[in-house]
Formats: sequence, structure tokens, C-alpha cells
Amino acid sequence: MQPKKIKVEDEKLNIVWDDDSSSQISLKYLRDECPCANCKGETILFKSIRPVQIDSIAPNKYKIVSADVVGNYALQITWGDGHNSGVYTWEYLKELSESESNKSDSKDYKPLV
Repeated sequence: MQPKKIKVEDEKLNIVWDDDSSSQISLKYLRDECPCANCKGETILFKSIRPVQIDSIAPNKYKIVSADVVGNYALQITWGDGHNSGVYTWEYLKELSESESNKSDSKDYKPLV
């Protein structure tokens, strides 16, 4: 699955896929679910290391400054606070869209990563 069109509009990332389906992800949810090791942690030799969660909101944290396609499989986003180490695969973006939709329907929401 590949995107045909990616656009930021009304504080959402809108994606039209090559099968003509579409996905919408709020920028806040997209940033809060950043898949990078600094945001979600990492596993080293079967041990999970979770980052310390800081509840501060930097100016422009939820604003996309730029987005670049990585190979044929992902999108790398630079956020307004300078953060840019998250690489969002096409599959992960699709999962985020579905998860955010389900989140609004469910009280038992759990982050993806």
C-alpha cells in the first residue's frame, strides 16, 4: 500500500492511498504516537527501555514543519519543536488512523507502541 496524496489540513494529516481509501490522523495523535526510541523506547538484548515521559508542551509541538518520504515505505516528519527522529511507515500510519477512530469509540484505549 502506497499513498497517492498526503496533505495537512485542519490540524489533520490526510492520506489518500493507492486503493483510493483514505486515512485521517490528528496532528496531536500523530505526534503523541511518534514511533522513535526517544518517544516510545526501545528493546536492547530483550530488555525494554522506556523513556521518561515529560508532560511539557513545547511551542509548535503539534505543528508539522516538513515531511519527507523515506524510500518507498515511510514518512519522516519534522515537528515545530525540532523533533524529527520518528519514521512513520505506511503500515503504521494506517494503524494510527484506525486506532484513532477506534479510540473515540472505546473507553479502553491503549497506545499502539
